[in-house]
Amino acid sequence: LRDKDFAEYDDDELRLAQQLMTRLRLAGPPRVSFRMSPTRRGSRPDLRRTLRLARRTGGEAIRFARRAPRIKPRRLVVLCDISGSMEPYARALLMLLYVLNAGQPRNAQNRPEVFSFATRLTRLTPALAAASPDTMLAKAGEAAPDWSGGTRIGAAVKEFNDHYGSRGMARGAVVLIISDGWETGDPALLGAQMARLHRVAHRIVWANPRTQSPRYRPEVGGMAAAWPYCDAVVSAHNLDSLDDLLSALRDR
Repeated sequence: LRDKDFAEYDDDELRLAQQLMTRLRLAGPPRVSFRMSPTRRGSRPDLRRTLRLARRTGGEAIRFARRAPRIKPRRLVVLCDISGSMEPYARALLMLLYVLNAGQPRNAQNRPEVFSFATRLTRLTPALAAASPDTMLAKAGEAAPDWSGGTRIGAAVKEFNDHYGSRGMARGAVVLIISDGWETGDPALLGAQMARLHRVAHRIVWANPRTQSPRYRPEVGGMAAAWPYCDAVVSAHNLDSLDDLLSALRDR
């Protein structure tokens, strides 16, 4: 299955692919937190902890405590195109996100935030907590009434920017957009909203299965408008190409 296009998968093959996806790991690029943690070789003195330690030795500061900024992985935010042309790829990549989410601790703060879009934007993050991949896809389908509908990428990115991205969710995050770039709306709107998103995100990765063709050129439509604001473009059209996707997501 590794070199078979996701669009050619049947339901049984998708379940087998999910088992292979469990071997994949996502390690996002690190970010330096404003919070500090105690450490032996920290660059900054921890005066409060030093004074607490001095109380054990009669007020003499024998041990000098140090601290350093915490290093955390950046948040991953996903906007997934669920229009008719992207439906088989959306199913496979949502399965990948389910697997990556399931491999995280229950109280992890860097779980991916997932949204779907076709003619409207829908937050699918709660569906990732489903008990099984099949249940997750069923819940995602129930939450997104525009599944397999048309595509208005610019309007969806604008809605994300207005209600989520500019309020902090995308700030310093790695944003993954999964779409073939077919835009039925105004490409100029998509270009303007991608520029707006690019100003707050740490990195934007676009997964477009059409780019698997060596003859592909982003010369017209939505992809042409979005391309200048993408830090990386990958195909993510089969299991083998997922290595490129994960590499692009963890690149600094």
